[in-house]
Amino acid sequence: MSNLFETVNLGYLEEISGGDSSFQKELIGIFLNQIPEFITNMNEFLIKNDNDNLAKEAHTAKSSVLIFMMDETGKTLKQIQYLAENNQTEQIPILLKNVEKALKRALIELTQYLEESTELSDAKPDSISSW
Repeated sequence: MSNLFETVNLGYLEEISGGDSSFQKELIGIFLNQIPEFITNMNEFLIKNDNDNLAKEAHTAKSSVLIFMMDETGKTLKQIQYLAENNQTEQIPILLKNVEKALKRALIELTQYLEESTELSDAKPDSISSW
């Protein structure tokens, strides 16, 4: 499998899953489904000046990105959370664009990873899977 990752790191995911690839794929799938929701919700909350829900969504997104060791994105989300909690929204649109770019890169990388890992498991001869 090629080195796909510039944005995400699966080290922590591998650790918490105990190497269970089906569990890893399940968590990746959940995160992939969450990404568009995070982006949409945070942008909507920002437009509506709903700072409480923006802070909550940033907090939830932060927890998810940290599973994939997206530390810079996690720090940015923490900053968005703090700013929203304190009604200091001037910087949030720029920060949110940075988060959105990182999440879209993660979506591409993880989707590609799932596609490649599926291709590899489909290509395995039966004799290898019984080792």
